[in-house]
Amino acid sequence: MKDVLTLCAILSACIIGAFFFGCSDSLEITQDYAFNLQVMPYPKRIAQGETVEIRCQIIKEGHYSGTKFCLRYFQPDGKGELRLDDGTLLTPNDLFPLTKEVFRLYYTSRCTDQQVVDVYVEDSFSKVVRRTFEFSNESEKKEE
Repeated sequence: MKDVLTLCAILSACIIGAFFFGCSDSLEITQDYAFNLQVMPYPKRIAQGETVEIRCQIIKEGHYSGTKFCLRYFQPDGKGELRLDDGTLLTPNDLFPLTKEVFRLYYTSRCTDQQVVDVYVEDSFSKVVRRTFEFSNESEKKEE
């Protein structure tokens, strides 16, 4: 019986010690969640002067109301214009705030060459997601 009481006393001491020393007064709040950019299918062929709609949605693994998103783009091949659905004309390598998680981009071709547009969405915790959009010129299809 004495062994059982000793065992209970040791077990109780361990539980009480874990409670007092293993707990923290600070509440841990996760703010930094991973995210992805979902893109609906879009036309891959485009003629000079034609505009293509690209539908996008930011998919977050968690929710923190203080997270802000912004967008930037580069165009390594070809020439064109990229606009947000509110009409804002984007300039390469400049950050533009995104005010919603579901948005549309409008790309207008300004050349007859193949075109590549790299879009980067960045959150307020410096996480970045990249999507590349490639377009072939519509006139290339007619020549084949």
